[in-house]
Amino acid sequence: MFFFGPHSWRGESGRRYRFKCVLTKNGLPPEGVGGIYVFVRRRWGFLMEPLYVGKAADLRSRLLGHEKWGRAYWYYGATERYVLGPIRDEVDRRRIEEDLIRGLKPRMNDMEIPQAAGLKPKRKAAANHAFSLSALLGGRPQRA
Repeated sequence: MFFFGPHSWRGESGRRYRFKCVLTKNGLPPEGVGGIYVFVRRRWGFLMEPLYVGKAADLRSRLLGHEKWGRAYWYYGATERYVLGPIRDEVDRRRIEEDLIRGLKPRMNDMEIPQAAGLKPKRKAAANHAFSLSALLGGRPQRA
């Protein structure tokens, strides 16, 4: 089916990940296959909003009894689930999940994923001065 076919999302790193749509239990991967899954809300035909991104060592058992699917379906209007797999290594699953969460920022992912401390952008003194209220009014910046 063209409407519920594969879809790709881009993570924070810029890498694209191609997912397969799973509408029924028969479409799920066999037991023991690990990977990444996304709960999706379809808006305006082909525009999709990812609501939740997760990883599982066994996609079939995880998606059949997921605790967040009810809330995603009834509260947020989730219509589909997409899976990416097989991904055998837990480290790869974690890396891909973090990349997608940082890039997509799904509304149901509660936890913050830590990032290296040195990656935060630093504002220069001139930028701080330019955006301060006293600078806009013609005042001089205070010295510490």
